[in-house]
Amino acid sequence: MFKQLEYSVIIVIMEHPPPPYTSTKMAAFGHTFPFYPGPKPTFPMDTTSAIIITIFLTALVTFIIILPGIRGKMRLFWLLRMVTSLFIGALILAVIFSSKWSVGQVSTNTSYKAFSSEWISAEVGLQIGLGGVNITLTGTPGQLNETINYNEEFTWRLGENYAEEYAKALEKGLPDPVLYLAEKFTPNSPCGLHSQYRLAGHYTSAILWVAFLCWLLANVMLSMPVLVYGGHMLLATGIFQLSGLLFFSMATSLTPPCPLHLGTATLHTHRGPAFWITLATGLLCVLLGLAVVVAHWMQPHRLKAFFNQSGGDSSVLEWIPEEGGLLSPRYRSTAESPEPLDIPLSGASSETCCKEEYPGEPDCAL
Repeated sequence: MFKQLEYSVIIVIMEHPPPPYTSTKMAAFGHTFPFYPGPKPTFPMDTTSAIIITIFLTALVTFIIILPGIRGKMRLFWLLRMVTSLFIGALILAVIFSSKWSVGQVSTNTSYKAFSSEWISAEVGLQIGLGGVNITLTGTPGQLNETINYNEEFTWRLGENYAEEYAKALEKGLPDPVLYLAEKFTPNSPCGLHSQYRLAGHYTSAILWVAFLCWLLANVMLSMPVLVYGGHMLLATGIFQLSGLLFFSMATSLTPPCPLHLGTATLHTHRGPAFWITLATGLLCVLLGLAVVVAHWMQPHRLKAFFNQSGGDSSVLEWIPEEGGLLSPRYRSTAESPEPLDIPLSGASSETCCKEEYPGEPDCAL
């Protein structure tokens, strides 16, 4: 009787297969989670970071190609300025899109599938960025005859819904550790991690974009005869970066830390590489800005020589070929200008000039 009923159920299931992602129905017949369709993602390279690196490396190679056209000591100064500027700009953009502002990793024994008593030994990683979280799960090879290698991203950027992405992860049937950590960052979670990290990410990202604009203005002004304002913009670049760090630290410490228990271990987070890179870049911009401003008041001629700009305030322009350098304009002051020379005119020229100026004097040429 029971065997016939079981066979009938199997025939019905075969004739009418369930739709995709109906794991809850299949679990009643001995199957277990997860039913994850398609190939599993395997730690791909961050495409945004790759694009940023490619753009700035292309600019650097372009500057190196035209470097032989600059002669003398100016070549070294110019190369130093270009490398430093590109380095700062690339770091500012990279940390904006980085997912390593707060990171944590732990090795643990944890459950792998829902409605299953099987446990796995794996490393679980959590990376929190300004635009979302990234969760990784890497199991020891040879477990359950399956390659356990997951890398899932959940974002809360403007125009994207974190709750919907979490619901899709549930439909996919992701492993328990991934779903557990993702659930901690949902809007309805009692931990409150979603509100504080989302707020910190939005405002810190906006502040860093302002810092990037200040960096662009600093490059424009340092290529013009307004070096002191370029130093001010470098100072602003560093100050905005440090302000972004301060806001991120304050916003993420508004609520007490939420314990993240994964099997037999607890996952703890700490400041990631993006945080410390931003701190170092901000301090570097502040120091460079102060150096430019101080040099403008104490050694303006050396500062202009470093930026390959002419010095002096006057209206006399003289083109001279500097030794080992390109032809560049040099302005001379009035004090440096040579005295006017009295050039004697010939007799005919002086008589003609005298008649033009004094037509009534017959002997003005004498």
